[in-house]
Amino acid sequence: MGEKVVAGRFDLSDRQRYRDKLRRCLTGLERLLAEKRFDRPKNLMGLEIELNLAGTDGMPKMLNAQVLERIASRDFQTELAMFNLEVNIPPHRLGGRVFDRLGEELRTSLAYADRKAGEVDAGIVMIGILPTLDRDDLVSSNLSDVDRYTLLNDQIVAARGEEFTLDIAGVEHLTCTSKSIAPEAACTSVQLHLQVTPGRFADVWNAAQAVAAAQIAVGANSPFLFGRELWRESRPPLFQQSTDTRPPELQAQGVRPRTWFGERWVTSAYDLFEENLRYYPALLPICDDEDPLEVLDRGGTPSLAELVLHNGTIYRWNRPVYGIADGVPHLRVENRVLPAGPTVTDVVANAAFFYGVVRALAEEPRPVWTRLPFEAAAANFDAACQDGIDARFTWPRRGRYGGTTQVDAVSLVRDELLPLAEAGLDAWGVEPADRDLYLGVIEERCRRRVNGASWQAATFHKALDAGHTREAALAATTRRYRELMHQGDPVHTWPVGLPEPVPLG
Repeated sequence: MGEKVVAGRFDLSDRQRYRDKLRRCLTGLERLLAEKRFDRPKNLMGLEIELNLAGTDGMPKMLNAQVLERIASRDFQTELAMFNLEVNIPPHRLGGRVFDRLGEELRTSLAYADRKAGEVDAGIVMIGILPTLDRDDLVSSNLSDVDRYTLLNDQIVAARGEEFTLDIAGVEHLTCTSKSIAPEAACTSVQLHLQVTPGRFADVWNAAQAVAAAQIAVGANSPFLFGRELWRESRPPLFQQSTDTRPPELQAQGVRPRTWFGERWVTSAYDLFEENLRYYPALLPICDDEDPLEVLDRGGTPSLAELVLHNGTIYRWNRPVYGIADGVPHLRVENRVLPAGPTVTDVVANAAFFYGVVRALAEEPRPVWTRLPFEAAAANFDAACQDGIDARFTWPRRGRYGGTTQVDAVSLVRDELLPLAEAGLDAWGVEPADRDLYLGVIEERCRRRVNGASWQAATFHKALDAGHTREAALAATTRRYRELMHQGDPVHTWPVGLPEPVPLG
């Protein structure tokens, strides 16, 4: 949803015209695929990270406009709420010391942003959900002052026709309502992009779906929301419920949510874009003047603007992306599974694991998605969100016997997926030093059964045991997290607890 959108009202003819235009765009995509017009393999990856702004007290700061003005870099932009920013790292070619370079760029960018935020008594916190967020922080008046967010909020609220209900039962149970989509802004994530050829798209997307649960298990970093300890990765249920255009009656009928894991393995990128049109009404029926089929007839490259905009309002955990670079169309898989943080090293390790394991799984002679029911992959994803590094998964049995078995997430990652990730990074041409350093971080998390979520929960409970109130414990955990985040050692090395007594709240 990064496109500039001008706020306005829509009438019935706008929606019909938009639907017709979407169909022409889909036909245009079908022609582009049939005519093999897409970019050749370039092994390109990209990365975006959503960030939080917090004060020295650990509380959120609604200052993104002021901070962005001081940063003055096109690499940083607004996100949904005033306490959010996003940093975009330019595309890199997978190979060599790419992950070390990526880490250095991220450290430089985040340190600069943190210094600039400090000028208005704020700082950068890279975390899945800021533990100190309160319901009063997540209201429509705190949405960023950008037309597209206002318009998106208005359209989702109108489509739902009633308040949004948040109901997440984890370690504790949270139930509340919201009059806007603002609670979605609590979810800050890492988005990993991989440019693929049309012929490789389905294999890469299917592999990414199969491994999404393992990504969450080792990378969970969002155990708290509104003062409650919920799932180890609470972003997915929060994101789904806070953008859910379906009232209970449509949910009961099986209408699909706009945030979802999916329901089947695919054979082409076309499958996903076609599903978008078949299942989802338009939220932002904004048409441009281009006729994609006329552009194709002239030998040009259509922007497929309506298709791209519509796709941006459907929140798959692995999203197809159509883009154009230097006049040539390309496809990307956008992996949206991971929470932000805890450190740059952890983010880069998560990226190395993803790019390695997806490459290897996509090239297996007996692909995992031919042996694992899609429903099991979706259930694995939910289990990982609920239980994090302690999750158990259904996974294809090794050897010639076939079928599936139950396996601990850490055993699956350590024994099967890490060796595959190593082979995948070798296939990308990543240098062994880079490969071993960052996959070693994932291995250590598994060995110690520690990730960002488990550290947050353990530190919070230690503060509670020391006699602090829930609010004081959450704030102290957030302050300690921010301190260790900026020191930069990976989360599996972080000492649990607070470094010094905290005044009782």
